Amino acid sequence: MLIETHSLTKRYGAVAALEDCALEVRRGEVYGLLGPNGAGKTTLLRLLLGFLNPTSGNATIDGLDCQRQSLRVRRLVSYLPGEARLFRQMRSRRVLKFFAEVRPEGDFRRSLALADRLELDLSRRVSAMSTGMRQKLALAATMAADTPLLILDEPTANLDPTVRGVVLDLVNEARESGRTILFSSHVLSEVEQACDRVSFLRRGRLVHTQTMSELKCRHRIRAELTGAMPPVPASMDGELSVRADEEGHVIIETPGELSPVLSWLATLPLRRMNVEPVGLRALYDQLHVEPSD
Repeated sequence: MLIETHSLTKRYGAVAALEDCALEVRRGEVYGLLGPNGAGKTTLLRLLLGFLNPTSGNATIDGLDCQRQSLRVRRLVSYLPGEARLFRQMRSRRVLKFFAEVRPEGDFRRSLALADRLELDLSRRVSAMSTGMRQKLALAATMAADTPLLILDEPTANLDPTVRGVVLDLVNEARESGRTILFSSHVLSEVEQACDRVSFLRRGRLVHTQTMSELKCRHRIRAELTGAMPPVPASMDGELSVRADEEGHVIIETPGELSPVLSWLATLPLRRMNVEPVGLRALYDQLHVEPSD
């Protein structure tokens, strides 16, 4: 594992910003963090980078303690904060040159290439740039550094849909080159597209971790019957979630292979049926509406 946390906790008096967090991120994967504002995502990232000291517990990156060896940890990481602060009186090109020169892993030519892909005008001063342009500049400076770990906090904020697609392409290319990406976002469709695994945080607690390949196998079936719903066959009992909605439709959720379920449904008195993937939205809503206990 590249990143590990054990009972990681950060409290401010009686308020727990992060509580008993146990997390493992494998080398070479894109790992997503999801949760509403105040869920603990940014607190977790700052603890990993050594910007905050934990109240209890510990975290390591590549075997280095994030609190006691924070300087060595930060040499392994290129970090895009949620609100990047840039030198407002510098021109964009000079900003990229500064960040490329300030750390050994920097690469000015790579920064320029990334800026070009992001369609960024490098002649402007930062103070004259829009919020979206400053986000592009921060992305180019961050992703150009050749570090084993990228931590991206809301990387597509304030970007138009076309540029968002470019950012996701860059994340995928970073993974293919062997880098690990920790990706915090509110945009479920982007997390679904980019991430290998995702963890959900709620009120400072990690409440669920989901492998995306497994989630893509889950489906929801909405069926309208002309007769009564028979019992679920014993071979599928315990695997399926079956309920009725407010309109009287039967809602079936299946965690895996669809063929046995469809074969069983074909024997029922069906009027109509609709099959759709469950997706992150349904899982997110479930985890943030229902109690986590």
